[in-house]
Parts: sequence; C-alpha cells; structure tokens
Amino acid sequence: MAKFGQGGFRVGRALAWLVGSLGLLALAVWLAFQLSPWPSVLLVRHAFGEGSAAASRALEKHVPAGLREWRDLRYDAGDPDGYLDLYAPADATGPLTTIVWVHGGGFISGDKQDIANYARVLAGQGFAVASVQYTIAPEAKYPTPLQQVNRALAWLASSPEGLPVDPSRLVLAGDSAGAQLAAQLAAALSDPLYGARLRLAPAPALPPGRLAGTLLYCGPHDARLVFTEGAFGGFLETVFWSYFGERDFSSVPALQQFSVPAHVTPRFPPSFISVGNADPLMPHSEALAVALANQGVRVETLFFPPDYAPALGHEYQFDLDSEAGREALARSVAFLRSL
Repeated sequence: MAKFGQGGFRVGRALAWLVGSLGLLALAVWLAFQLSPWPSVLLVRHAFGEGSAAASRALEKHVPAGLREWRDLRYDAGDPDGYLDLYAPADATGPLTTIVWVHGGGFISGDKQDIANYARVLAGQGFAVASVQYTIAPEAKYPTPLQQVNRALAWLASSPEGLPVDPSRLVLAGDSAGAQLAAQLAAALSDPLYGARLRLAPAPALPPGRLAGTLLYCGPHDARLVFTEGAFGGFLETVFWSYFGERDFSSVPALQQFSVPAHVTPRFPPSFISVGNADPLMPHSEALAVALANQGVRVETLFFPPDYAPALGHEYQFDLDSEAGREALARSVAFLRSL
C-alpha cells in the first residue's frame, strides 16, 4: 500500500506539472496574441493562401489560349518587392488598354500570383493586364503599398519598350484590400493636394485627368465603417493593427487619409464598383459609389438585392462558375471597352 501511495503521489505531481505547464503555455499564447498582430497574421495568411489557391484552380478551365506573359518585370530596381507580371493576347499588334490590378489579402497576405488566372481571363478579352506585387503588412506599414503601386503605375506609363501597354489608357483595378489601394491612389492622382500628403515618390504616376478609370471589387474603402465587434471584428483588428502599426488604430492620424470617400473630387476617373450582397464590406462599396455620384463622377455599380440567392460573399467575382461571377466579368469588360 505504501508503494502504491507513493506511486500515486508521483502521478498526481506529474499531472499537476502537466496542467500547470499547459496553463503557462495557454497564457503565453494569449499574451502573444495581445502583444503583437503576428500570430493572427500567420493564421490569416495560411487560411487566405488556401482559399486563393482553390479559387485559382477553379479558374484554370476559363483561361483562354493564345496569351503572352511577361513574368517578374522590374518596376522598381531598388525595391525587393518591386515586380509585376503582364498578360496580353499573343496576337496584339498595338498598345492595349492596360488594367493595373492590385491583389487583395487584407493588406497582410496575398501575392501577385493569386490573381494570375483571372488576369489571364481578362487579357483574353483584349486587354493588357498587369498584376502588381507590393509589400504586405506588418512587414510594411501604411502608406508603403500605396507608394509601391504608384511606382508600378509610373513605370507602365513610361511606355516600357516591347510591351503592349497604352500609357494613355491605364486603369487601376483591385480586389478587397487591393481595391482600396487602387481607389486611394486614383483619388491621390486626381487631387494633387491629397496626393502630396500621401508622399507619393518620386512623384505622382500620372497628372490629374490622365487615369482612364478604376475597376473596384469588394474594397474596405471607409475607415468610419470599420468595427472591431462581431465575428468579423477580430480579423479587422488584426488587419488595421498590422497596417497602421498601432493596436488602437482608431487614434492614428493617417486613418482619416485612408478613407477614400472623404477624398474624392470631380476629377476622380470613371469607375465600376461591385460587391456581393453577403459581403461584410458591402457598405464600403456603397459609400464610395454614393460619394462619387455626389461629385458628378461617372460610376457604374453591380450591387445585388439583399435576397439574392445564393448569397454572394467576399470576392464573389472570381467564381466564374456562378451566374453572378460571369455577370461581373461581362459588366467589367463592357465598362473597360467604354473608356
């Protein structure tokens, strides 16, 4: 009995040590999530990476033949992320309307390769499509990605030799965070005073009035509509903490700059805006469309009624197996051809 009791004591002590260790580990994990956005960022990157890969695979069957591709073109020799890819019809005989697409990923994930197949689909409609790489957060803070996209646009506007790019017909486009970057840069290019506050270097890519249009899907355009409560709140807190460098991002002065609807002018280019009816970011697209219309800007929208079924979530436009995705593509192409 004495031996059994001694053994039981040892087991009990081991269990107590294990429980204590697990408690300390749980505390360490909790503290890590409280002190830095990085743990949440890594989880988001994993989830978004899987989602992007699945969406890309689903698009493969829609990619047309007869395309030419230029991969990893340098738009900024001094920037380790200063690359873009370009897609165009192989039989293009002259400069083409060029869509400069900024990928999504909540500012904290994503890669230019994520939208490669969608870029190929658009190129098959007779456009040149550039997919821009930029540095994501927390590695880069606001406004670094905006400045990088500006430099990519400037490089394309310089008529790089051997590429079917028409510098007089450049369209900024993007999805999710990329849509916000595209819209904010368009606002900066159309308002020199606003652009100066964003420190676009070495200079704005285009003078006011030169940008042909914008194509904007599912963007987070208005910081006034960012709420950290609810199921989507934790993700948004991670995003804005990473992008602006402060957990209490509501007090960051640059947040007011971020809100595109507050900075649009009548010189903002013609725009096409769309979002799914079940997208948590839907109010952002609606707010931007209203702001542009109030300024007299030509704006076309593809919004869906609340009872549209099946409900359309974030980035619905990449699903070309759905009726809504095909309609979004057709409407986008018609808009681009009208510019």
